[in-house]
Amino acid sequence: MEKQAKIFVAGHRGMVGGAIVNRLSELGYENLIVRTRQELNLLDQHSVEQFFLKEKPDYVFMAAAKVGGIMANNTFRADFLYENVTLTTNVIHSAYEAGCKKLLFLGSSCIYPKFAAQPIQEDSLLTGELEPTNEPYALAKIMGIKLCETYRDQYGCDFISVMPTNLYGKGDNYNLKTSHVLPALIRKFHEARAEGKPQVELWGSGSPKREFLNAQDLADACIYIMNNYSDRARVNVGVGEDLSIKELAEMVRDIVGYEGNIVWDISKPDGTPRKVLDVKRLHAMGWKNKIGLREGIQMTYEDFLENIDSYSI
Repeated sequence: MEKQAKIFVAGHRGMVGGAIVNRLSELGYENLIVRTRQELNLLDQHSVEQFFLKEKPDYVFMAAAKVGGIMANNTFRADFLYENVTLTTNVIHSAYEAGCKKLLFLGSSCIYPKFAAQPIQEDSLLTGELEPTNEPYALAKIMGIKLCETYRDQYGCDFISVMPTNLYGKGDNYNLKTSHVLPALIRKFHEARAEGKPQVELWGSGSPKREFLNAQDLADACIYIMNNYSDRARVNVGVGEDLSIKELAEMVRDIVGYEGNIVWDISKPDGTPRKVLDVKRLHAMGWKNKIGLREGIQMTYEDFLENIDSYSI
């Protein structure tokens, strides 16, 4: 990407989009285009088309999405499918119509089958059934991947897609009804310590294993891939290592400084038993994550403390 190129980051107010904007600025990209939801509703096809035809961005980072944890995904199933399919279709098609040089679509590791062989290779897509609790979101992301592939096949568009693992970091969502596991743990242990609670109840058995990548690392990877990769094949983005939710909970408890007990509610769903990505393709390109998990959680908790009044909790 040329330093003066027009770059549109869709979803810049989200954790990932915000990290991409910050990293682009750090690297000297000055011509960044961003719009709030009030300024540009990505669910409105006409508005998106007019925006692209007027602004004609050279490059697009498609980081906008309706996201949430198990509870949100399983409760608002129609919303997750409709909104993500609609905004993804609008942005990708409008980028094509406006002659965009290159687009990077951010998928999700939940696109892979629930019982995919571990670590999960990119070719595992559509080889088995999805995890039921987040199937609508996964289907929408799969459609985005296929749009990138088919627009490349039919129109020659340089549209690429990346599949990040579980993310966390600055600007995360701490609302317990919609958050992912790591920010939920931070909030629960923080409040339990502040209120002197003797125990914290957590969902499931604690046995599922997950991989976690800091959003700052993901942003750096996305920009690296945008500058160094042009192919139909999708790229996994992760660290290639995982740990159990129980181990994660104990790490967060230690960082927050909570000394009470953890009680596991096994009546609640665990979700996919294990999910760690095969990142050999990414490593072969020359990129690896820089932020360790404990260091990243410590940074995230410090950000939470500094901005607790502004975060949605």
